[in-house]
Amino acid sequence: MMADMITCATWNIHRAKGGDGQIDPDRILNALSDGVLPHQPDILALQEADTDRPPHAGILDLDAVGQTFCLRSIHDADHLLWGPESHGFLGTILFVRPEFEVRHAAVLDLPGHCHRGAVVAELNLPAGRLRVISTHLSLSQPLRIVQMRIIGQYMARRGPMQTLMLGDFNEWRPWGGFAFSKMILGYQFSGCTRATFPASCPLLPLDRIISNAPGAVKKTEVIATHLTRMASDHLPLVSRVAVLHDPALD
Repeated sequence: MMADMITCATWNIHRAKGGDGQIDPDRILNALSDGVLPHQPDILALQEADTDRPPHAGILDLDAVGQTFCLRSIHDADHLLWGPESHGFLGTILFVRPEFEVRHAAVLDLPGHCHRGAVVAELNLPAGRLRVISTHLSLSQPLRIVQMRIIGQYMARRGPMQTLMLGDFNEWRPWGGFAFSKMILGYQFSGCTRATFPASCPLLPLDRIISNAPGAVKKTEVIATHLTRMASDHLPLVSRVAVLHDPALD
């Protein structure tokens, strides 16, 4: 089966609050430049990148992120933002290469005690089509099951396509739990499991990059530098992903 490789990165930036308790958006940008930029990501997903209370205003300098990584935010329409001061949807921002055509983009409200959501982009890549879903799930396992079921129903309505999910899933068990099962999502998702939390001494694999294409997620690396350890309570995750030309997923 033919495949082309892309690089994907995800990071919960904890609203720019570092291990020292200081809120420093510039430190996040420096940590991204130091630890993630050398991997030259084609797709970058950030969580907790807006403030946690209304109006959920943006935190980072998006132009600086875009120029540094040569990426663009997909949130170029009002319906892809939580509000007029937001940079993303409930803190989730998705960046892609400018040459990647966004065929369809949407946001999904997910139930929970705290506001949760998912950002969806269906892309035309030089390698083929790819659906990307970035999300930040609940701390509660029953809520994660409901949230993943909503995402699964959305995928079913949109039709088969190779799909990549990345973000902070708040799932500590390496095997993923019931929320990741085919019964809930409609597809079996898999990927490499790496501990990303807490940043100072990572023990739990809360952040994931997973795909419904078997074996598509290749090498996965946790970016543990001095800057990334200090900038947030999570560490960034980077994966090499095969975009497969698989008729069963189209």
